[in-house]
Amino acid sequence: MPHIRSDKVLLREYRYDDIPHIRKWVNNKEITNNLNDIFLYPHTVHDTESYVKKRIEGALPVTGFIIADANSEQYLGQIDLHNIDWRSGSASLGIVIGQSEMLGRGYGREAIELLKGFVFHTLNLHRFELEVYEYNERAYKCYLKCGFVEEGRSRKKLFRNGKYWDVIQMSILREEYETQSNKRESV
Repeated sequence: MPHIRSDKVLLREYRYDDIPHIRKWVNNKEITNNLNDIFLYPHTVHDTESYVKKRIEGALPVTGFIIADANSEQYLGQIDLHNIDWRSGSASLGIVIGQSEMLGRGYGREAIELLKGFVFHTLNLHRFELEVYEYNERAYKCYLKCGFVEEGRSRKKLFRNGKYWDVIQMSILREEYETQSNKRESV
């Protein structure tokens, strides 16, 4: 798998030495509250080791990268492509920054920008989509800055923290990405 690099972020392969970093967030409610229901129950060391081993061996139906610091290659999080549909040219985004102190510093945004280039130029897909929970305002604003457009909401679909929340569907199309890229280059 190729490495994709910017000045700030490196998207790289999974490594066994990522396990201790994943262990720091995988049972941290502050982080997992924004992720899907596989994090409702505690994850054991065995769960994490097994997951990383399967990622390294290519034994999972998902593909993606570790988000790492561009200089040190130190683990920051993960960014994945789910549900790749080669016929229709679409994929879904999954992302986590696994260290609370790294949230809001632009690592996620930078990783998404790199992955968008990979999705549209390398994989030649047409549509990149995601879902975000209504209460996750930081992520929602990040996705808007990255050019994703809100397409709709599944009203009160998610029960979390004693309340029902909307699940927001967002996407960016290849032509929108190209237009945004051209505007950045002309500035």
